[in-house]
Amino acid sequence: QVQLAESGGGSVQPGGSLTLSCTTTRFDLGDYAVGWFRQGPRETKREGVSCIDWRGSSDAHYADSAKGRFTISRDNGNGKNVLYLQMNRLAQEDSAMYFCAATSGAYCSDSWREGAIFTKWGQGTQVTVSS
Repeated sequence: QVQLAESGGGSVQPGGSLTLSCTTTRFDLGDYAVGWFRQGPRETKREGVSCIDWRGSSDAHYADSAKGRFTISRDNGNGKNVLYLQMNRLAQEDSAMYFCAATSGAYCSDSWREGAIFTKWGQGTQVTVSS
């Protein structure tokens, strides 16, 4: 049963930017560590892109490929319950299906990129970077 819904994907030229969003009505995204994963067309598994700890910490963690270009954030104010991934300086290798995911705990573990700690997943939003 899908509990997370991603949006914001699309086609963009190299060097461009996109902001992905993830929402849910089932739980408060601030109560758990949540993150973003992606899977390219020729990849057999999902790659961890970024993870953010629960609202009490909000420490953000990034894959090396995302550092300096992507920013994860969360908005739980004014009735909102949204997780974002701001992506800048996009390159063709960033083309993938991007998934939002949530853990059942407060912190992104050292092994967050493997994905095992995430218990809820969205269906993904496609990002295509092409000239």
